[in-house]
Amino acid sequence: MKKIVFVFILGLSVVALAFQFKPVKETVEYVSKAVVLKETLIHKDGLTISSRVKMPKGYKRVEYPKGSFQEYLRNYKLKPFGSKIINYDASEYYWQQGHIGILEIPVPKNGLQQCADALIRIRSEYLWDNNRKREIGFNFTSGHYCSWKKYAEGYRPQINGSKVTFSKTASANQTKENFYKYLNLIYMYSGTLSLSLELKAITTVKDLKTGDMLIRGGSPGHIVILADEVVNKKGKKLFLLFQGNTPAQSVHLVKNLEDSSISPWYNLKMNAEIPVSNYTFYDSKFARFK
Repeated sequence: MKKIVFVFILGLSVVALAFQFKPVKETVEYVSKAVVLKETLIHKDGLTISSRVKMPKGYKRVEYPKGSFQEYLRNYKLKPFGSKIINYDASEYYWQQGHIGILEIPVPKNGLQQCADALIRIRSEYLWDNNRKREIGFNFTSGHYCSWKKYAEGYRPQINGSKVTFSKTASANQTKENFYKYLNLIYMYSGTLSLSLELKAITTVKDLKTGDMLIRGGSPGHIVILADEVVNKKGKKLFLLFQGNTPAQSVHLVKNLEDSSISPWYNLKMNAEIPVSNYTFYDSKFARFK
């Protein structure tokens, strides 16, 4: 017994020393290997978000209408369990311990599809697939609105510093190929800062729902989206989160490294410190697509 206690205390001491003396990257890797996460809520054969992650005991999934953005996210397809996060240049991301699923969404080789861009793409593809193309549009960081409708009609921005004007300089083109050229334009001139200014703020936890985003606007900032939602009889909700990242890389469903008892589910709070994979939101704010 004394030997077991000694080994346990020694292990804790090593982890404590790692926090004090190791660089951030090494500390994350070290501690992630030291903490064994329970995988009782993971169904490794599941190939969608909802089938990959089981509900915690006492919870049920919140129901949403068929065809809603919430159902779209919940049923988003995943690559086989164990797939790695891949950067836009085909290299492997240095840290592979923070996710439990990779979404079936291509990563363009141009490197533009970073954290905010990945969510912009998913929202835009949802609108496209549901015949709501006229709703596709986002603000540039300058505040100027750029819609798919006008882009498809041939209007292009002329950008001079913070001044933006639009002129018809191209032929009308409603194709999917042109749609992705439009998204590349949005990726270049929009981001977490423009989204934080443009989107509706959610100010209470009880109003949070699937499709809302945890956001820190800035350069750099970060953003993740609430991908699924469960609730218990007391009305307490838990959420799944997925994210893109910088550099542009595979969009991935993240673990909860702070609470292995419910991982990958998160108990979200307003104005709180929320670690998400390899990023920490120190004053959590939430927003919703229009």
